[in-house]
Amino acid sequence: MQTTAEHCPAPVPPPGSRGIDQILAAARARLDRLDPERAHLAYRSGALLVDIRPAAQRAAHGVVPGSLTIERNVLEWRFDPRCPARLPEAVDYDVPVVILCQEGYTSSLAAAALQDIGLHRATDVVGGFAAWRIAGLPALGPTPLHRPFPLASPVTAGSARR
Repeated sequence: MQTTAEHCPAPVPPPGSRGIDQILAAARARLDRLDPERAHLAYRSGALLVDIRPAAQRAAHGVVPGSLTIERNVLEWRFDPRCPARLPEAVDYDVPVVILCQEGYTSSLAAAALQDIGLHRATDVVGGFAAWRIAGLPALGPTPLHRPFPLASPVTAGSARR
């Protein structure tokens, strides 16, 4: 007999802990989140548009031309003006940064983390890259992770030598 989550009692959370839904709501309460059109206007006006999706998602769904690709696991180090591993664009705490993920969840947590290090203008895109695409905004791809190696069939290869 297979046990499923619905048949198991939920564990009792430790005192003071918060669930991910609470953490996400608290992050979003601090952000002036942008719909895709407003995000595009901010980007065209000089905001840094930062794609934090993993390579596999970018390959499968496409990218915004000109966006900075910085995977989530190094984001704070690349944007903290105090950090020696920062990007050249991380010049001060007033830099407008718009975070983009696939559907607009991880980007909210990432933008709140940037605000925690002092980048008060950090925000994200409601609905993420999926909403960006639906809005018809500029995008490239998707592209395969591994480009197929063009091989001629043995018959074609043999006839080409004659």
